[in-house]
Amino acid sequence: MGTVKNMFFSVGQTLTVVGVAKPDATNFEVNIGPNEQDIILHFNPRFNAHGDENAVVCNSFEGGSWCEEVRPDGFPFQQGEEFKIAIEFTPAEFIVSLTDGSTFSFPNRTGAETCSVIRFNGEVNIRSVEIK
Repeated sequence: MGTVKNMFFSVGQTLTVVGVAKPDATNFEVNIGPNEQDIILHFNPRFNAHGDENAVVCNSFEGGSWCEEVRPDGFPFQQGEEFKIAIEFTPAEFIVSLTDGSTFSFPNRTGAETCSVIRFNGEVNIRSVEIK
């Protein structure tokens, strides 16, 4: 889909992504990592994919393997409709705010302080990516 490189996302900053899931989307991903191999936050809204319907699945990929999934409640995504995801990066966790105002946290399992790779996969059109 697309990769943003050399756009540094560090502790104390918030990454805001605005996009639209395609009308026939099964799922899409936002992957944030310190390099091309590791993902410290895998954010995967699933409309109908991998045996899940209308579920958000988060995880991290370290040392070549997936860790333990985190599945927050709620699913504020609609196929063909715009969404906004704001991800606050703290030393201990990522605080994720979704379109409907709901929030959840995902642990910063590696204690990373900066990330330089943000990758988008799946059936989604990304309209803007902002780091503040």
